[in-house]
Amino acid sequence: MAQENTTVQENKMGTMPINRLLITMSLPMMISMLVQALYNVVDSIFVSRINENALTAVSLAFPIQTLMIAVAGGTCVGINAVLSKALGEKKQEQVNQAAGNGIVLMGISYVIFLLVGILAARAFYLSQTDDAQIVQYGYEYLSVVCCCSFGMFAQFTFERLLQSTGKTFYIMITQGTGAIINIILDPIFIFGLYGAPRMGVRGAAVATVIGQIVAGMLACIINARKNAEIQLELRVLKPQKDIVKQIYRIGVPSMIMQAIGSVMTYGMNLILISFTSTATAVFGVYFKLQSFIFMPVFGINNGLVPILAYNYGAGRRERFVQALKCAVIYAMAIMFVGIIVFQTIPGTLFALFAASDTMLGIGIPALRIISISYIFAGYNIVCGTAFQALGNAVYSMIVSIARQLVVLLPAAYLLALLGNVNYVWWAFPIAEIASLTMTTIFLLKINKDVIRHIGEE
Repeated sequence: MAQENTTVQENKMGTMPINRLLITMSLPMMISMLVQALYNVVDSIFVSRINENALTAVSLAFPIQTLMIAVAGGTCVGINAVLSKALGEKKQEQVNQAAGNGIVLMGISYVIFLLVGILAARAFYLSQTDDAQIVQYGYEYLSVVCCCSFGMFAQFTFERLLQSTGKTFYIMITQGTGAIINIILDPIFIFGLYGAPRMGVRGAAVATVIGQIVAGMLACIINARKNAEIQLELRVLKPQKDIVKQIYRIGVPSMIMQAIGSVMTYGMNLILISFTSTATAVFGVYFKLQSFIFMPVFGINNGLVPILAYNYGAGRRERFVQALKCAVIYAMAIMFVGIIVFQTIPGTLFALFAASDTMLGIGIPALRIISISYIFAGYNIVCGTAFQALGNAVYSMIVSIARQLVVLLPAAYLLALLGNVNYVWWAFPIAEIASLTMTTIFLLKINKDVIRHIGEE
């Protein structure tokens, strides 16, 4: 137990001016996530050159990919919060155990999705469409993404260990490297350039997983060489019930929140494909495009979580509140830019994906209507992050369930009954207003119960 009380040198999260700290922590994450968004879009741009069915197949894979990211991201939220709080409390042994147990949990998660790729990929597509070409394209893409997802899980794990100790600059390097590799390999493997086999849709998946594997290996090496605040030894790789419980107590609600997004996407695909497969392709393109807006906000969130958790653990309420306010302002500013872009040039954006007149007819109103919801989204996202950093991730989970399952999907279904696909998109602003109401209620409660008392004995 003596080692647990070892003094840890004061981290910059407890000393640096908040505005500068948030920018320093978030900017590398924002840049790396923008690069991630770029290669996701480039992926679909190349696939759309095969044909519209190929684009639809990749779009239909999104629920499983979202679920995979939900498991990885949710686990990492738990690791981040537990590890950063332990740093603030100067408990070195708990820091090491949080990192080691997190690595083990992510390895177990990979095995689960390996089985999904082997056993369930084709059945997943058959549950959505009976178009043989879409099913085949989808199986080729999704089976590779799932079976080789060990690179993604490694990348998530070791990047978040760097994030937990404030070393977000290195994450920009790892994510940027993986994204650039993906962008370079996409056309080579899809179209068979420079002597490579022409793999079509499967080539897009191969390029993706190679980029993830390289990024994961690089993040692991950087942790070993640069992250001195975490000492990884074989003994901390042994799962410990208390640590695993802490990680999942915070991480599971976040996991469920993101997994709910997978259910929502699956449900929306079923609603939209009842009109036409083009509507489903539009929805897939929208998710690729909106990542340019949401990824920077998530970058702010990723920089914010360890700052909030550290200062919560260190009992510094003023720094906690200041960081939260700054993050809300920055997030709302980014979302406002997104509104302007989607309202003014939706046709130009869809032209990148070789959009037909039919796709433009559905896609242009879709972007303009959905982007109305961005007015509230930045505030809702950042407040949800604060709930997680305080160990009350269940609040975020409740808001997410209400928004996507209780409001959005039923609203989309009812609007679809009116017979016009353009009405379906109004479900998004409706759901965001409901989310705004619930988020504000929970923020007032958690301020009264927790934030106001940070630092009190």
